[in-house]
Amino acid sequence: MSNLLKLGLPKGSLQESTFHLFAKAGYKISSTSRSYFPSIDDAEMKPMLIRAQEMSRYVEDGVLDVGITGRDWVKENASKVEEVAELVYAKVGLKPVRWVLAVPADSKIKSAKDLQGKRIATELVNVTKEYLKKNGVTANVEFSWGATEAKPPELADAIIEVTETGSSLRANNLIILETVLESSTVVIVNSAAWGDPWKRKKIENLILLLKGALAAQEKVGLKMNVPRKNLEQVMKVLPALNSPTIAEMYDKNWVDVDTVVDEKIVREIVPKLKDAGAEGIVEYPLNKVIP
Repeated sequence: MSNLLKLGLPKGSLQESTFHLFAKAGYKISSTSRSYFPSIDDAEMKPMLIRAQEMSRYVEDGVLDVGITGRDWVKENASKVEEVAELVYAKVGLKPVRWVLAVPADSKIKSAKDLQGKRIATELVNVTKEYLKKNGVTANVEFSWGATEAKPPELADAIIEVTETGSSLRANNLIILETVLESSTVVIVNSAAWGDPWKRKKIENLILLLKGALAAQEKVGLKMNVPRKNLEQVMKVLPALNSPTIAEMYDKNWVDVDTVVDEKIVREIVPKLKDAGAEGIVEYPLNKVIP
């Protein structure tokens, strides 16, 4: 078909969370464990699973029109692509990841300046070399094929590794000295795809829905019945994304209040809403929040 968007989805650590995000956005993706070509319930999209480390090169070369990857790998590959959206999610949660300089807890290395002549293991070789240059240090940077946190002190003096929580580093008796790079998941396109009106609109619509799905992941809807005489007290308790919707009920002495709030505060405000006079309080999940 002439109108077909070639979409790169990250294979590996981001795959499951990306599929879940697409599902919340309204797209059903299915894939077998050995297939690199998942199916999607949109005939105008052709998805392909690509390692995040390689994504930006395939988008730059036009093999893919658009891809979802980490900003860290775009920087590592020095790819000439356009970042058109930031989607702040990772393997574990909704936050950026960090590439950190880590060393054994008993190491004499206390900062980047102490790396002179040392061995550093990392997957992010080019970014690490830039980091060392910025600090005026010359060191031996070795590409790590995995299990990087297990390499000090025998195979490396220090590592530069990605982390969300730091738990794996702590489990291997490593301490973090500095953050080298903070990275988020981004949507990237090449100039040809972005210059095509149909593809651009298709990408923009996809981003709108994905961002709406992300915005909804930490929010819930709240509905309640409120005696009109207690409405002011309830409104003082109730935060809102914009402002609550207040609807008339059959009994004119009551109103229906509907709003969106951060899920983390629900357990705090529901008792307060009850004390303020709200009744029939219902919490419900959201798929998308489109501003």
